[in-house]
Amino acid sequence: MNQLSTDKPRVLTGITTTGTPHLGNYVGAIKPAIVASQSSEFDSFLFLADYHAMIKSHEPDKIHQSSIEIAATWLALGLDPDNVTFYRQSDVPEIMELSWVLTCWTAKGLMNRAHAYKAAVQANEEANEDPDYAVTMGLFSYPILMAADILMFNGKHIPVGRDQIQHIEMAKDIAQRFNHHYGERFVLPEAVVDDNVAVLQGLDGRKMSKSYNNTIPLFDTEKKLKKAINKIKTNLLEPGEAKDPDDSTVFQIWKAFASEQQTADMRQQFIDGIAWGEAKKCLFELLNKELAEPRERYLEYMANPVAMEKILLAGAEKARAVSIPMLQGVRESIGIRAMTAPT
Repeated sequence: MNQLSTDKPRVLTGITTTGTPHLGNYVGAIKPAIVASQSSEFDSFLFLADYHAMIKSHEPDKIHQSSIEIAATWLALGLDPDNVTFYRQSDVPEIMELSWVLTCWTAKGLMNRAHAYKAAVQANEEANEDPDYAVTMGLFSYPILMAADILMFNGKHIPVGRDQIQHIEMAKDIAQRFNHHYGERFVLPEAVVDDNVAVLQGLDGRKMSKSYNNTIPLFDTEKKLKKAINKIKTNLLEPGEAKDPDDSTVFQIWKAFASEQQTADMRQQFIDGIAWGEAKKCLFELLNKELAEPRERYLEYMANPVAMEKILLAGAEKARAVSIPMLQGVRESIGIRAMTAPT
């Protein structure tokens, strides 16, 4: 049976439950996914990637707490669970079975080219360690689990940061190989990247990432938000000296949250030599204004985990209404069937 027909194109994205949601998560995944979920043109599948979390963390309490924080973040920022399928990855066991099936169709050479694995090998070699020191099969093969997340629900549009495009291309490659052998089972996914804000920079100028400990949390208090912004790395140019906005983390974050006119105005202020302290003050005021109301809703959800659990379980039911027949079709395709026809 062909599984490619769906009523609407599907948008799918998830966030790994390994820390507190930060501005980079919001810009790269949460905001575009919520915007898409509000459109009648798409079906949205949004999830907590808690099995992916095991790749980076073996601390159960942290993974659990992160799941709560991320669920509260999605809901506080305007996600309507009645209009989307919002679920925990671990509540949909069919994803893990599909991951194994796809593993059997994925070339090892494809996984060898994954950025995360190559970076781990390079770091080991620079430290004069064995190339695969401390590299788990989870790290090595997690693009396959990511492919299963996407292909299980025939996700077509996948909002990601530019650094994640490779994983979507891998999912497409895996789907093409499966489809070529067994027939058109999976929709081929496409990465959706905001060209204006592809990868948000963190406090130290590198990609904003929990791995680098350089993030700005979304829903810290006003005082902590201001403190974090003041830590953003800048150069030594004095007030009055022209500054390059395109080489500034402060401006890049500003651009991600400001209107076109606000961005143009701030660009001119950089050229005119705005002081770094003033630029950071303006950034704080911009962010705080946008996040004030969601921050209040976030605190309300954090105080009511029972309500969030009900929402996620209801979402899992909706997700499994898709995943169970999809997996059955995959099983039929690969020859795992009942020995006799149903009577």
